[in-house]
Amino acid sequence: MGELVPRPKVCGGKPRVAGDSRQPECNDMSKIDKIIDFSKLLHKFRSVERAVLVNDQERQENDVEHSYYMAMLAWYLISSNKFDLDINLVLKYALIHDFVEVHAGDTYIYSEDKNHLESKHSREKEAAHLLEQEWPEFEDMHELIKRYEERKDKESRFIYALDKIQPVINIYTDGGREWKRRNVTLRMLIDHKKGKINLSPEVEPYFNELVELMRAKESTLFNLVTS
Repeated sequence: MGELVPRPKVCGGKPRVAGDSRQPECNDMSKIDKIIDFSKLLHKFRSVERAVLVNDQERQENDVEHSYYMAMLAWYLISSNKFDLDINLVLKYALIHDFVEVHAGDTYIYSEDKNHLESKHSREKEAAHLLEQEWPEFEDMHELIKRYEERKDKESRFIYALDKIQPVINIYTDGGREWKRRNVTLRMLIDHKKGKINLSPEVEPYFNELVELMRAKESTLFNLVTS
């Protein structure tokens, strides 16, 4: 059997280079140092821009804004409808469902860059592995990232489906600016979203109602009318 290669030591999200005496031992880091380093990671996550404009502004939504929006929307839906879902688990999924993008970046679903689209899974898998190396002490986050990707529980499927409807709501309330700017049609949107949203019976009725609203305003929301 081949010799196992040990993973590098990690200090607050930074792999430690062997033999570099300028770097502190992991045990030398204070609690506040670790919090500061993790805060830097969150700032990096905030710098990831999504292909959705912020309502009434000329800037892109970022991943931190999106994750908070998802958590609050999920909480509201579960509380107001008394859905049989573990709210604590759902909120954690909402917060980490895109966290791999801190290293992998956002992937625009209608991108014309085929290589970028096709590499999404591999880039995000590599990003999840890198997060594990950087933050080995955050074991439950890594476990939830894996479980979200597997979508074996109804809570992960709920957030997965809600993640498909949330940007639609954002663009709808912004008058369809993003759809017009990128020449997205209602038919493109339905074809891409429908099979994914069907995974959650709690979310699907909301999407169906939203589609009817968009059909009624298709000429004002989209450049091309396809329905």
